[in-house]
Amino acid sequence: MSAQQPARRIDTPVDRPQRFVFVLLHDFTMLSFASAVEALRIANRMSGRSLYEWKTLGEDGEAVSSCAGIRFQVDGDLEDVSRDDVIMLCGGVNVQGATTKKLLGWLRREARKGPVVGGLCTAGHTMAKAGLLDGKKATIHWENQDSFAEDFEDVTLTKSVFVVDGNRLTTAGGTSSIDLMLKLIADKHGEELANLVADQMIYSSIRTDQDTQRLSVPTRIGVRHPKLSSVIQMMEANIEEPISPSILAKDVGMSTRQLERLFRRYLNRSPKRYYMELRLQKARNLLMQTDMSVINVALACGFASPSHFSKCYRAHYDTTPYRERGSHAARLSI
Repeated sequence: MSAQQPARRIDTPVDRPQRFVFVLLHDFTMLSFASAVEALRIANRMSGRSLYEWKTLGEDGEAVSSCAGIRFQVDGDLEDVSRDDVIMLCGGVNVQGATTKKLLGWLRREARKGPVVGGLCTAGHTMAKAGLLDGKKATIHWENQDSFAEDFEDVTLTKSVFVVDGNRLTTAGGTSSIDLMLKLIADKHGEELANLVADQMIYSSIRTDQDTQRLSVPTRIGVRHPKLSSVIQMMEANIEEPISPSILAKDVGMSTRQLERLFRRYLNRSPKRYYMELRLQKARNLLMQTDMSVINVALACGFASPSHFSKCYRAHYDTTPYRERGSHAARLSI
């Protein structure tokens, strides 16, 4: 904003600033955290009032490393919060390891007071582990959706960019923090202020909880062929019980040979090969993000036997499922 354009004052009645308590988990993502804080800061600036205040907490009150390796000195240890505070957990990579017993105990205790609790990026896992999302709708980063669905059956998982279910908030990570904060600002202080904040952030496409987090299939694969997109969507929705190419072809009004040619032309692989890659990708996510046995991972990804699963996995990733899990655990322990 130039010096010739002073911030507009939004005459919104406010008793005292609403406080956000950001809890930084080890290896949190800076984008999700910074996006949320900046939205609050800009709301204060554009309104000309202290509508919001915030502080950061971390286990033991020590500096917390982001997944980019940058360390943040927090304001304090996990301390008591007020019922009127908004607790925002900031997650990132390896959220399972960052979800400690101390953190879960503190979160359950504070949640009993009735505050709003939110999870940015992968922190929905921590909320679910604490039992705060049982019977509720939630979202999490798309890369963690497979493991979340396996671990927390009592939570209704969506693919939305963010979800507000009562006093529980979850986001999909990245810039979805902006969308959530703009909604909270609009709900409390009006759409005009939220739009001013968005303008300051050069955020021209504000999303709602009805928007999904991943790009559409045509955008992701770089091909805008409706029948190909439909087949891929069916594949992605049926990983545990794969559908045969002949049935997939029939469902979109094609012959099996036509479907084969379509995949060869646009994706340079057969439908069977593409489907296998989708299943193996999910298997890799489950191996790295859950404690599921290799056998159960195989079954969840449509493999009838562990030996067939191991053979296919090795052919694609040049390692076995057991070694993959072992090397991943070793990297996390460093």
